[in-house]
Amino acid sequence: MNTLEKNILELLSSDARLGAEAIASMLGEQPSAVKALIRSLEERGAIVKYTVISNGELLDETAVEALIEVKVTPKKGEGFVGLFKMDTIMLWIKVVVAILPSAIVGIPFDDWMDAHLHNGPVVAAMLILYGVAFILVERRQNTHRRARIQNVELIDMRMALMIGLFQVLSLVPGTSRSGATILGGILMGCSRAAASEFSFFLAIPTMAGASLIKVLKFGLSFTSEELIILAIGCVSAFVVSIIAIKTFMGYIKRHSFTAFGWYRIILGAVV
Repeated sequence: MNTLEKNILELLSSDARLGAEAIASMLGEQPSAVKALIRSLEERGAIVKYTVISNGELLDETAVEALIEVKVTPKKGEGFVGLFKMDTIMLWIKVVVAILPSAIVGIPFDDWMDAHLHNGPVVAAMLILYGVAFILVERRQNTHRRARIQNVELIDMRMALMIGLFQVLSLVPGTSRSGATILGGILMGCSRAAASEFSFFLAIPTMAGASLIKVLKFGLSFTSEELIILAIGCVSAFVVSIIAIKTFMGYIKRHSFTAFGWYRIILGAVV
């Protein structure tokens, strides 16, 4: 088995749903070459193509290039108990570390940013600026060697803090929070899949904290009816945001940033 085949197997081990084009983008190889190697690995029994239900989502074998056999049911000691495993605890500690920069900057300057940055020119400029950044980073990914961090668990405290610093940029209106953190992760040496996964975990406490700040800013003198309406609104917005971010994360794991970058540039020009 050659080095490229080993790299393909390693990527599929970290995310069994990766397609040939996504793998080719990560490794800087031609999609046709990766597809040929995947077919060869299948014929030799190294890869098993099949239909599997993963995280409640039915994956049709015709919709993916190849899958490495993965266990759908959690192993003994995982599942709910897995929330208390040391790896999981360490991951959430890293998430907390990554939140700190945006909390330190965002909380004291929230009112100032609302007053001075929430306007059309700023939003348009950020849309175009980060659209260009997405395209440039994607081109850099295609010309550089394989990312050294392929799994979210390999992100250390220093890298988590650096990704958190990139999240500070998203405090400026028109900047995509998930986009900024994924870009930061990739520039720090993460694969697109690892950066996307960490960004998703980072979104949960970030959005919850931002909502809490807004509630506290407007005071807590609500009637019972207003509290019910507020609670329903907050929960609905939170759930929709999580679904939207997870959908975006799934897309980014398997596709390049180029289309998203051009979308931002066009939207910025319209704004």
